[in-house]
Amino acid sequence: MAKKKKKIFVIDTNVLLHDFLSIYNFEENDIVIPITVLEELDKFKKGNDLINFHAREFTRELDKISGDNLFSGGVKLGEKLGKLSIETGKPFSAQIQASFPENTPDHRILAIAEYITLKNKDKSVTLVTKDINLRMKAKSIGVMSADYESDKVQNIDEFYKGISQVDNVDDNLITQVYEEVEGVPIDSVKLNILPKPNQYYILKGSRSSAIVYYNPFQHVFMRVLKQKIYGIDPRNAEQTFAVDSLMRDEIQLVTITGKAGTGKTLLALAAAIEQRQKYAQIFLARPIVPLSNRDIGFLPGDVKEKIGPYMQPLFDNLDVIKNKFKSTSKDYQKIEEMQKEEKLIITPLAYIRGRSLSNAFFIVDEAQNLTPHEIKTIITRAGEGTKMVFTGDIEQIDTPYLDLKSNGLSYLTDKMLGQDIFAHVNLVKGERSYLAELASNLL
Repeated sequence: MAKKKKKIFVIDTNVLLHDFLSIYNFEENDIVIPITVLEELDKFKKGNDLINFHAREFTRELDKISGDNLFSGGVKLGEKLGKLSIETGKPFSAQIQASFPENTPDHRILAIAEYITLKNKDKSVTLVTKDINLRMKAKSIGVMSADYESDKVQNIDEFYKGISQVDNVDDNLITQVYEEVEGVPIDSVKLNILPKPNQYYILKGSRSSAIVYYNPFQHVFMRVLKQKIYGIDPRNAEQTFAVDSLMRDEIQLVTITGKAGTGKTLLALAAAIEQRQKYAQIFLARPIVPLSNRDIGFLPGDVKEKIGPYMQPLFDNLDVIKNKFKSTSKDYQKIEEMQKEEKLIITPLAYIRGRSLSNAFFIVDEAQNLTPHEIKTIITRAGEGTKMVFTGDIEQIDTPYLDLKSNGLSYLTDKMLGQDIFAHVNLVKGERSYLAELASNLL
């Protein structure tokens, strides 16, 4: 059997900021990091955002494996892994000067990738970057390029929705669903595909219907009851399913997807407050992703004033719940009290780092703007008694190097599918207003 040819991968800065352990995902192939990447990472090291954390973590990782050969020949990354080396800056070739004369970090990385390609004509050399424009520029000068795909969801067209409908169900079985508190056996319902743990179903007969969920512990279908949670009523079957997953103690991890106005964050927050006695703290957090990729530093004011616009939608959801009650009522006062005592905390996600996540109800909003590695970092900090909820719209991504397949929310749902303690619900119908629903569908 012919020996597999080693490849060389030149890694861009955004790949390391996306996943600081990415260097270990290229099997036996060699990796080259342009010196310009280290220069760029240095600019990201200061700050509290997750991207700054990744920059610092990669720098620490590089320090662990650093050696005299890092700039000459490379350092072995481990068993069955290739070598890592750093390539110093190279002059722009005539080809690069003609097409991209501006001296930018991207073009300096491109010059190094071209140099590595020409130096290793007997090997396959690929520039790995999450920047589509840089990939196109590389291809224009004959340098192979590719996206970093080790954590991408493969079949987004078959993305799990968490809800299925079964037609032509015997009406006697639907009656049984309503009567049997312990549920009905799985083989009572004729299914083409076996249900996933905690999957939700709409059963439709000729005269009646029922909504149920598959209990993976008893292997039965159980009726889902509509629950009002801290003044909020589910308005459709999908919202009813979402509330059910949020209220079940045995489900420790929930993902809720859906377009704007479907009630993802509102339901999660209302469910958390409804169960406040079960948890020491409730956290509602979201990543700060400035629009048009402008840093929040350009905004006027102190830190609180800068982050205010990004946190306002979360406070708006809290206001919706509070406004269900009179300001003099116990329910209203309880929320005010929880905020004052820091039992209910609304904050940027980066500010959560260092806090204990034991016995907490932890909601992460806009999770589609997180990388898979960031999602993993958050979940692996969950202590005993903690429930984690991730909400977002996978079709509305504000981070330039993430997409439908590579964002953390899609990745999390795909990887956790089939686990007994996990549930996913996709909300479809907007409940803000007809105008909001129309805009979400058409614009």
